[in-house]
Amino acid sequence: MSHPDTHDLSPAVTLLMAVACGAMVANLYYAQTLIETIGPDIGLSPGLAGAIVTLTQLGYGLGLAFIVPLSDLVENKRLILIATVGAVLGCVGIAMAEGPITFLAAALVTGVCSVGAQVLVPLAAKLSSRERQGRTIGLVMSGLLTGIMLARPVASFVAGLAGWRAMFFVSAGVTALVGVALLLMLPARRPDSTLRYGALLASSVDLLRRYPMLRLRAAYQALLFIAFNMFWTAAPIVLTQRFGLGPNGVALFALAGAGGALAAPIAGHFADKGRARATTLGALVLLTLSFLATDMVVAAGSVIAFALGAVLIDAAVQLNQISGQRIIFGLDPAAGGRINAAYMTIVFLFGATGSVIGSASIAAGGWTLTSLIGAGIGGVALGLYALFDHSQEKVARH
Repeated sequence: MSHPDTHDLSPAVTLLMAVACGAMVANLYYAQTLIETIGPDIGLSPGLAGAIVTLTQLGYGLGLAFIVPLSDLVENKRLILIATVGAVLGCVGIAMAEGPITFLAAALVTGVCSVGAQVLVPLAAKLSSRERQGRTIGLVMSGLLTGIMLARPVASFVAGLAGWRAMFFVSAGVTALVGVALLLMLPARRPDSTLRYGALLASSVDLLRRYPMLRLRAAYQALLFIAFNMFWTAAPIVLTQRFGLGPNGVALFALAGAGGALAAPIAGHFADKGRARATTLGALVLLTLSFLATDMVVAAGSVIAFALGAVLIDAAVQLNQISGQRIIFGLDPAAGGRINAAYMTIVFLFGATGSVIGSASIAAGGWTLTSLIGAGIGGVALGLYALFDHSQEKVARH
């Protein structure tokens, strides 16, 4: 087993963990662009079609709260492999579902088991040397964001060629291949904790109480994730109505937006140099200004500049995420799984409201209102930074 102070993950294993994170988390997003096709095929009424995405994400939330903390109790490689097998079975179940109950049950299982990605992130931090921990987290998280961003256009492309069921068979195959690679290459890590499961879950809440920095970093990222989801809910509507793009054009726009994932390794490098506080400030300012700029470029009719805005917004989310995780994993190295569970549960639950806000804002006031809300969210995060972040630089250096 690698030791965080004496060894480091090889580039091949780090890349594998990044790909695995992307493959797992993409399962949450494939159905988003296929709802109108899936619903009638499985007998789900239009009013309930939204449950296709909701159940998958609800499952992910349950997994964050109840499975990810187990990484501080159960041997990590085994836990990740079990989750990977569950995700494969869930995707096959979705692909073969003939009715709504079977489909939604499989979607729930897929969501729960896709949290293997959130076991991999603290594991990567634990197995990395402290000098490279930020860069390792950045590389792994860049894979996760790439999976999120590529899921929608890939789903549209595959479904257009071979139908929506083919997408989930493909996902099952990719996830299975990733699982085999993890089995062969992933180092083992057995935690030292002797807590029982109930006490383990309770300690996740206690960690939030004990560490104000954990609460603050979760608040930052929850706000930015709200803005992220709001943008990617409203942007396709703008692209269709304002710029006249079809499904393929929207898919290409999403592919361009995935360029924001390139910011993750940069954020990791800065965090390793003790510049997490400056990186956070830069990310919050970048998000705020980018939302304001998108209103001008949409009004001017420049889809290329709008795509650049998407890249910058995604980059801001990544810069803040990586600098934050570099800090929180240093708060209590023995509790990395529980810390990540508490952090990501808050980020995910609050961030999910961004889709609702995006739909409502674009309907009520067009992109101008949406962009102002996004900038306002950045402003709130900057306010938190000004009020409470004076100690972050000291924490980042320990």
